[in-house]
Parts: sequence; C-alpha cells; structure tokens
Amino acid sequence: MKRDAIFDNAKVLLIFLVVFGHMIQPTISGSDGMNTLYMWIYTFHMPAFIFLAGFFAKGSGNKNYILKLAKKLILPYLIFQTIYTLFFLFIGKSEWLNAPFTPHWSLWFLFSLFCWHILLVIFKKIPALLGITLSIAIGVGVGYFGNIGHEFSLSRTFVFFPFFLIGYWLTKEQVKSWRRPAIRIASVGIMTAVAVFIAFAPEFDSGWLLGSKSYETLGAPELGGIYRFGVYLVALLMSMSLMSLMPNKHYSLTELGGQTLYVYLLHGFIVQLLRQMEWVQVNNVFDVAAYAILSALIVYLLSTGTIRTFTQPIIEGRFQLLRKQWTQVNNDHYRTN
Repeated sequence: MKRDAIFDNAKVLLIFLVVFGHMIQPTISGSDGMNTLYMWIYTFHMPAFIFLAGFFAKGSGNKNYILKLAKKLILPYLIFQTIYTLFFLFIGKSEWLNAPFTPHWSLWFLFSLFCWHILLVIFKKIPALLGITLSIAIGVGVGYFGNIGHEFSLSRTFVFFPFFLIGYWLTKEQVKSWRRPAIRIASVGIMTAVAVFIAFAPEFDSGWLLGSKSYETLGAPELGGIYRFGVYLVALLMSMSLMSLMPNKHYSLTELGGQTLYVYLLHGFIVQLLRQMEWVQVNNVFDVAAYAILSALIVYLLSTGTIRTFTQPIIEGRFQLLRKQWTQVNNDHYRTN
C-alpha cells in the first residue's frame, strides 16, 4: 500500500511509546504518577500498533504471502529468541531463560503477528461485523482457560486479534474521517478522561492490559470476561482517538515509521542493560523528561541506515543494504585511485 503520513506518524509515536513504556516499567511500583503514565500508555499503544498491522495486511491470505511472512517473522523470531537467551545469560538473568516457543519479552509480537495472518485466511471469508464479533468473543473466552498463556504467545494472539481484524476491514477513508474537528475534540477528552480514571480508580493489575494471563491469575475468575470487554472498549476508543489526532503531514521523522521493526527488535538490548545496571530511576519530572529524550534517541539511532545495514541480514534475511554499502565503498575506492 502507498504510505500515508498519518499512518507513519502514528507508527513513529507508537514505537516511541513502546520504548518509553519499557524504559519506565521498573519505576511504576514506587510512584503513583509513573504507574498512571505507564498504565495510560498501555491502554492503547499495542492495540493501536496491532490495528495498523491489520490495516496494512490487505494483501494477505494466499499461500505465497504466508511463506514470505514466515521468512519475515518466524525466522527473525527464532534468531532473536536465541540471541536474547544468550544476552540474558550474559547480563546474569538466568531466570529469564525460556523454551524456544515461549517468547522472550517483546518477541511475542512477531509470533502473534504471524498467527494473525494465518487466522485472517479464515476470518476474511466471514462478513466483517460477524467476524469481529466472533474474534472478540474468542478473546474474552480464552481468559477462562488457565492453560492458555505465554507458550506460543497463544493468549495474546487471541486477545489482541480483534484489533488486527478491525484494522484489516477499515479503509483509509474511514480512518481519515476520524480527523473531523468534533471527533478530534472528543478524542482529547477521551484520552484525558482515561488518564484521570487511572489516576483515581482503585489499583488494578497491569496484566489486564497485557493480555497474557488468565482471569484466575488476575483475581477475577468469574467476572474476568466483563473486565476484558471493558478493556476492549477503552483500548478501541483510545486507539481511535490517537489516530484522529495524528497529523497528515510529512516531517523529517515521518520516514522512521517504515523502520519500526528494527526498533522493536533491537531496543530491548539497550533497555534491559540499563535495567540491569539499575540506571532507571525516577525522582522528579526532569528524570521523566530525560528518559523520554533517551527513548526518542534510541528510536532514532536504531532507525539509522548504519544500524539497518548491519542488522538487515538477521531481521529481514536480506543483504541488500550491505551489498549497496559494499558497492558504494568500491566505487569510492576506484574514484580515488
């Protein structure tokens, strides 16, 4: 699909929030303000990201596409699952060692994204409203099964699939229609109201937003389905609000929206190293601003051509950028001689 600024701008902001959210996570237990900020981010940043993944999956469904997708998603998953295992051993986190198909940390997204495309082969044949309703029912229902959890990223695959499916069925025109002035004003109100609610509501487990735990584990074995449906509504409203507020204009950073996979896969090494060194501490608002700036720098650094050139072989299974760099070096060598 032709890239539009509104979608790339959204992806840049969302990948920043992914990095920033992971950066501040160790601070939330000791600060109500940081907990509110963290929970507010998590109400929408992954649902919106998954919505955009579904939106750009319009051409999926045929056999060749699935095979290409396996190379694009499952191969990097296996490679980074191994790399993260070695990395966690290196920094002394042996308790983080996982089986091959129990995804490390943020790698669940790759495995689930592949599964969502597989599910789409079936669900694209079902009328949109019926399919979305069915996906929500499945997402609500899996929480009652304690054996559906982190392994193969099954829980998150089913829980977040409705956002992927909604994104698939929505058109560009429908998404852009959310940018009407009245809707944008309402969106500011919604996002503010959710922040205020989180700040003053009784404390609740962040697991409700992560989608990886059963209702029994979260302490609501009977009413968990109702709670999850409420989380769905909030996440949907927050995601729509975010998209309505995105500028439809190209900026110097807009092109970074096409490099989010690199940031997603690589930022964990930096964040986990900072955590291990216990550098992530928040004592005042200036610390929050510092981590926001650091998160933005990580996004920018991991999107640069140099990083992409040397990591493309393990992330995309291609050597295109390395060949281009090698050709450029040879050409420069011949010109100087």
